Amino acid sequence: MKRGSGDGLLVLWRGTDAWRAETATIRVGSSGLTARGTQLGVDPLLYRLDYELEAPDNWITRRLVLQAAGNGWSRHLDLRHDGRGTWSAKARSTGNVNLPAPGGAVRPLRGALDCDLGLSPLTNLMPIRRSALERGPGAEDFLMAWVSVPDLSLHAAGQRYEHVRASANGSVVRYVDRGLFPGFKANLQLDRDGIVNRYPQLALRVHAERPFSQQRGG
Repeated sequence: MKRGSGDGLLVLWRGTDAWRAETATIRVGSSGLTARGTQLGVDPLLYRLDYELEAPDNWITRRLVLQAAGNGWSRHLDLRHDGRGTWSAKARSTGNVNLPAPGGAVRPLRGALDCDLGLSPLTNLMPIRRSALERGPGAEDFLMAWVSVPDLSLHAAGQRYEHVRASANGSVVRYVDRGLFPGFKANLQLDRDGIVNRYPQLALRVHAERPFSQQRGG
């Protein structure tokens, strides 16, 4: 992947724990990224989630805009960060659906530098790259602004990342949950840019095996 590419990199993941799909166009610069993506899921109900992520400087989240919708309902969350640990959030919803309210208190997020979008393999990239854990030994604890899906409610979540190994083709970094799901661990398999190829019990990146022009219809 060419960093700073104007066209970005199109990435596709499929869920491994439930029916789910996510696609994102990611633009990686020298010290950060921007991305637009869509996640489709059926649990706890049928939904579509569209998002825009801005983390252009030192891999620190500056903004995450989310729109979730299903049959007869929608949710919107605009999450912003001043780059120094102070967050703001604006949320709204329409329709009557049995989900928690979107948004929430931002005071517990104070000091966090990263967002974490529920069920998405994308947002693991920022803390890993900022700490260079995809390159060499080390471990670091983080406070995350975690957004649950599809309700878009906001939570403070403790997480830890630990370097396991690196090779010419990528690396493995262990994720350890220290907040909302204590005891959960997963060895994330990453490509050379730190983008998740395999997230055990969550998602697997889909790679084209051959060009479309060489495939035959059934």
